[in-house]
Order: sequence, then C-alpha cells, then structure tokens
Amino acid sequence: MLSTIQKATENFCIHQIRVDHTINNEVSKKKTFIAYIDITTKDNKNYRVYIASDKAFMQRISYLFLEENESDEETLIDMTLETANLIIGSAKVLSEEEKNPYTIATPHFEKIGEFDFAVDDLKTVVVENDEITIAIKELDG
Repeated sequence: MLSTIQKATENFCIHQIRVDHTINNEVSKKKTFIAYIDITTKDNKNYRVYIASDKAFMQRISYLFLEENESDEETLIDMTLETANLIIGSAKVLSEEEKNPYTIATPHFEKIGEFDFAVDDLKTVVVENDEITIAIKELDG
C-alpha cells in the first residue's frame, strides 16, 4: 500500500512542485509538521498514513498555492493538512486502478516536532534540501 502512496507523492512532486526528487528509506531528522489520515481497505483493515514535512517543504507548498513567501505557523499547518489530503486522495484513485481500493477519513494535524511514531514502513522524498516523509501503520495488528 505504501507503494501507491509513494507514487502519489512522486506525482505531486512532478506535477505540482515541478522539481526533481529523490527517495530514501530514512525518516527525516528535522523538525516536521505531522498530519495523518486513517484509511480503511475493502477487506476492513485499518491503517494510519502519516505525512511529515519540514518547514521548508511546507513553505514551498504555501508559496505554490498561496504565493506567500513567509507563511505563519497556522498557514503551514493548513498546508500540511491540504498536502496530506491531496497525496492520500491521489493514492486512493491509484489504488482503485490497481483493484485495491480504500476509503479515506478526514486529515488530522498531529504536531510539529520529531517524527517519533512506530510505523510499519516509510519513505522520505527529498526535493532539493526539503523533505517529506510518508509512513504507514496498520491499526488492527
């Protein structure tokens, strides 16, 4: 399932940000804006998908959508929630194409800080020096 979310994140970088990116298996060590969305698969398994991005990544998104050079914390939190919604929503569409559909809940903002959650799998996408980590945790297991 993380592969679909990774693909959606890459598509977001390609089509929205329009800057080359790399992917690694390390969680960002930076202070991050963290949101999550719970998803439920067609076989009723529940997962929590985290999106954790550093301030620079979120500022990049804020500039892209709002044309703000220096956004306040509240705006960056809103951009974190919107980014989670866009990426996981796109992944949902991709999952339907792959015959592995799921439903998504409303995004929730968790915190600003270190990403210190127990997860089953994660990837970090790096755009120049900015980072966004995507991670997944099965809630039923």
